[in-house]
Amino acid sequence: MAEVKETLLTAEGLKKLEEELAHYKSVRRIEVAQRIKTAIEYGDISENSEYDDAKNEQAFIEGHIIELENKINTAKIIDEKTRKNVVSVGSKVKLLDEEFNEELEYVIVGSSEADPFNNRISNESPVGSAILGKKKGATVEVNTPDGVATFKILAIS
Repeated sequence: MAEVKETLLTAEGLKKLEEELAHYKSVRRIEVAQRIKTAIEYGDISENSEYDDAKNEQAFIEGHIIELENKINTAKIIDEKTRKNVVSVGSKVKLLDEEFNEELEYVIVGSSEADPFNNRISNESPVGSAILGKKKGATVEVNTPDGVATFKILAIS
């Protein structure tokens, strides 16, 4: 049996997954069932594209429900109040990009909560994994598609 990979989540991230799961089970499932019922009413389903589309959407929804349930069932809540002296999952980190002399701020989260456009980077990302376990003042080098980037950790909270 394969080892179950835990899903690292903040309490907020778990709540969002639970809300999404409830929405898929109570709203999306019913919507697609109604689409299938309506498509069947059109008659012959062998060449009915509406029926095929609805069945494909139903398969996607059911797969997504299973994926959400797995994430919730394997969730490990990150204690965001511990270990403020080193970067860990749940830390808010202020970095200095030394090449561009630009300050960046990220929250380190588990991969299922990563959202780089909202400054939430995964602990498995190049920057996230490079700064994990490091202290304020440390400088790290990160391999990026554009070459090596150097970051200095300015603050951890």
